[in-house]
Amino acid sequence: MSYPIELIRHSLAHVMAAAVQKLHPDVKFAGGPAIENGFYYDFDTDYRFSEEDFEKIEKEMRELIKSNGRFEQKIVDLDEAKKIFADQPYKMEWLNEYDAAGEKLSIYTFRDFTDLCRGPHVESSKDLPRDGFKIRSVAGAYWKGDSKNKMLQRIYVDAFESKDALDAFLKMQEEAAKRDHRKIGPALGLFFFDERSPGVPYYMPAGWTVYRELYNFWSEYHEKHGYLEFRSPLMNKKELYETSGHWDHYKDSMFVFKEDDNNVFALAPMSCPNSIVAYQHEPRSYHDLPWRMADADMLYRYENSGALNGLFRTYEFNQDDAHIFISEDMIEDEYNRIIDIIQYYYKLFDMKYFIKLSTRPDDFMGDIETWNKAETILKKILVNRFGNNGFGIKEKDGAFYGPKLDIQMVDSLGREWQTGTIQLDFQLPRNFNCVYIDKDGNKKTPILIHRTVYGSLGRFMGLMLEHLAGKLPVWLSPVHAVIIPISDRCKVYADSIAEKLQNVEIKTATAGLRIKKDYSSESMQKKIRNAQLKQIPYMIIVGDKELESQTISVRRRDGKQEFNVQLDDFIESLKSKIKNRDLDI
Repeated sequence: MSYPIELIRHSLAHVMAAAVQKLHPDVKFAGGPAIENGFYYDFDTDYRFSEEDFEKIEKEMRELIKSNGRFEQKIVDLDEAKKIFADQPYKMEWLNEYDAAGEKLSIYTFRDFTDLCRGPHVESSKDLPRDGFKIRSVAGAYWKGDSKNKMLQRIYVDAFESKDALDAFLKMQEEAAKRDHRKIGPALGLFFFDERSPGVPYYMPAGWTVYRELYNFWSEYHEKHGYLEFRSPLMNKKELYETSGHWDHYKDSMFVFKEDDNNVFALAPMSCPNSIVAYQHEPRSYHDLPWRMADADMLYRYENSGALNGLFRTYEFNQDDAHIFISEDMIEDEYNRIIDIIQYYYKLFDMKYFIKLSTRPDDFMGDIETWNKAETILKKILVNRFGNNGFGIKEKDGAFYGPKLDIQMVDSLGREWQTGTIQLDFQLPRNFNCVYIDKDGNKKTPILIHRTVYGSLGRFMGLMLEHLAGKLPVWLSPVHAVIIPISDRCKVYADSIAEKLQNVEIKTATAGLRIKKDYSSESMQKKIRNAQLKQIPYMIIVGDKELESQTISVRRRDGKQEFNVQLDDFIESLKSKIKNRDLDI
């Protein structure tokens, strides 16, 4: 009998807990859910797990699987459960919470290990793969994710339905490690982090060039498509966020400080409240709609230090926000326009994507009827655009003020990343009493769409580095070409080539072609190797033959080379690739 992979992973988590119990009988158990690509289990023990323990635990797991032990469920009352878990404090805490919620109590027993668990599980360990799992790591994790609680030991395991599937995943992980933007970025001289400023990157000149190109492209494209770019304050009084609802729903993720008891401020964690203030600055009518305001202001969000992750998760970031005020009859058309933009962007970077509808969360704001209406509208848009099976659902993952469409990017390794989002908001315009005058002279409340395409510019830059393995397209490359003379007698000619290239008129973040000369004493082969390591798209080689024929040799970073190239032809080709933002060099 075949089982869903999530069920296999959940059952393997119990097998691992049973193995750990056999090796360390005094261990205390917290919990172990299935997660993407595997599972984890949290343990409390004075013994410190390390990589040296991984093989022992895996061996014990295989022995337990070989035993063909059954996963047996039993429904018990609270008193019986407390007797069973009397020496397990974390299970006892869960039991008391279950009792308060009036839930039935389910336990599962596998061999000598019994766990408080709703299930389901596989019938027997014979249904589990003996060689489809591998312990990945061990890390600290606070009980219930609360830093005020005790730190437990969390063992992560990669788990799949077969050895072949596991091997394919591990191979992909090896490639992902080579592409890690936290390694590629510093190696290419793009950015770095310093422990004296955790969670905030230093963008070096090369990295800032890439960043500005991404921003400039975003700014120019949106201006052409009817968006008005503006800037707003990076610091606001808490009253603004009380009105928007963020103070109640998001305060723990804000950087908050007091001037005095009457003046509490927060660094902006998002730009929607300021966009609403800008909308309210002047009277609006139906003639103004859709009113598309775009900004890429700096935002600040507090994260636990353990959640920080290179450019993917930082305290400070620029987000390519836009807030669009519309009437209700404009929703479908405006959403389709936004999806058109997303398609253009992701095609440009050779990124596949799909969309998930995120529905009403438990801590939602507003009334259920409005939420149901908003979700129905978004579902209709998705069905009309992609078909009944052309999108996914993320239950209870909407913003507190409205449902949203989340953009899931699929990179060249097949990994999924959430990037952009399109959120439908009936609530915040009501909170702020936003109005416009309709064609009949009546006051109406606008609908607000919150949307991003990149998400965070820095995060998108990190994703792009991993997606392309650091091989940025020409238009984004910090250096378009490096000139390498073979000998000193070719330097004058090389200088003339550099001067002509640097005077080419083309719109870039640095107002022209970005050219570098390598006149170092290194060998030509070493200079070429250095340029390739920096992923510079083109190396212009100038030797005696090129000097005599007044041509150039062009070597690409992939090793392909062209000889007897006219400089003007190279310039036109380079200009075309930059202007068209071609992905290939």
